[in-house]
Amino acid sequence: MRRITIFDTTLRDGEQSPGASMNLNEKLEVAQALAELGVDVIEAGFPIASPGDFEAVREIANTVRGPAVCGLARCNPADIERAWEALKGATRPRIHVFLATSAIHREFKLRMTQEEIVARAVQGVQLAAKYCDDIEFSPEDAARTEHDFLCRVVEAAIDAGATTINIPDTVGYAVPSEMYQRIQLLINRVPNIDRCTLSVHCHDDLGLAVANSLAAVEAGCGQVECTINGIGERAGNCALEEIVMAFRTRADYYQCETGISTRRLVPTSRLVSKVTGLEVQRNKAIVGRNAFAHESGIHQDGMLKERSTYEIMRPEDVGFAKTDLVLGKHSGRAALGDRIRALGFTLTAEQLQHVFEKFKELADKKKAIYDGDVVALVQQEISGRADEAWQLVHYEVSSGTDHLPKVKLTLAHHGQAVTREVEQGDGPIDAAFWAVESMTGYRVVCKDFRVRSATLGRDAQGEVQLEVEYDGQTYRGVGVSTDTVEATLLAMLNAINRIEQVQHATASDGTSQDIA
Repeated sequence: MRRITIFDTTLRDGEQSPGASMNLNEKLEVAQALAELGVDVIEAGFPIASPGDFEAVREIANTVRGPAVCGLARCNPADIERAWEALKGATRPRIHVFLATSAIHREFKLRMTQEEIVARAVQGVQLAAKYCDDIEFSPEDAARTEHDFLCRVVEAAIDAGATTINIPDTVGYAVPSEMYQRIQLLINRVPNIDRCTLSVHCHDDLGLAVANSLAAVEAGCGQVECTINGIGERAGNCALEEIVMAFRTRADYYQCETGISTRRLVPTSRLVSKVTGLEVQRNKAIVGRNAFAHESGIHQDGMLKERSTYEIMRPEDVGFAKTDLVLGKHSGRAALGDRIRALGFTLTAEQLQHVFEKFKELADKKKAIYDGDVVALVQQEISGRADEAWQLVHYEVSSGTDHLPKVKLTLAHHGQAVTREVEQGDGPIDAAFWAVESMTGYRVVCKDFRVRSATLGRDAQGEVQLEVEYDGQTYRGVGVSTDTVEATLLAMLNAINRIEQVQHATASDGTSQDIA
């Protein structure tokens, strides 16, 4: 296995992502998390950029132990001296100097010739090497630099003392085959290339940062520069969590390993997201909320039988607690049954089928089904289907401050639909009570009426529990729906069905059965 150096630039390139600026305490917190994660190099900032950046690099250099601590500098004396001032307290300092080399940068940004670029690069590396032994040089925009000139600059930088040569795809222009060929070009044509570590730094403008970085490693690079969650300039950088897990999951192919403690990936991702305010998209590879979530019934069934059918990594290995079988409209009976058992309930096959039917109806109304929703559905089933003589078919309700509430209710009684309109009561809930009593013929006294939210969110289910008295006996009713009025109607009918069952039992044998 080849050991790949993980160079994390979350605190430098990552912080350049618009809106991602961090204060000193936040940078220290992230730096400590990166050390615990096991990165090899922390690029702590660009010391000359601002007093705040200088202070952050100095504090990280003085306090964080384990990884090398790196500071960025342009190839000029002021930058390099400022970087060393910030880094000199580190146990393993690295100065990272850079200079643009592509024709477009030479002509429009630097206005320098090729000879001037080489001379400036050599001077910068030589000055940095006077302060410490670990020097990295980056020919900025290397992916768009002419082959011959790139080889010339790299050879000169190594002769001047560079121990790491980083090849940046600064604007995310390269494609994987190009990146592979460029690294191979340097290995084959630069005579002193064996005296340094080759590195790669890819941007994600075309969504190819990770793919280009993997191609560079295949070609011979020994270091990858990356950021947590892939944050950085414009579309961001190569995502650390993705490159690391690619090496781990496909070790058979890449024959590479890193020193990253992968179980720290999700906690570190969440910390960086919290500190920067840059939310991780749900379907983000490795650390997104959906990365180990399955909603499709076919996938869930496969997962319950053998995890490897639909997962190539274990969620525990990156820091998640477990696979999440998300319950939604695509979920199957197997996943619902598994969740019900996990919540501590045991249902018969018939009960599970009833709950599954209600679950599908609910899933069409809600984007996500939470455990509280499942519990509410199960409890409604367990509370008794009470020979559903009366069933809700349809209802309409209108209510306002200047008129009585009106309910148009359609119920099925032993399969035969009955519709009635009732204009009575004090609000839609009271009107629902009146309508059910009017249609079923059972006049009841409401002893208790409770509504609670089964889950969180605006689309949460409301669970109505009530107790009514009829003919001297008390009967319970439970109804669950995202619509509180509908939940009330269901709870009322649940109680009425219990009443009717008792009445029929009493009429048949002359005794009262306590099933309420």
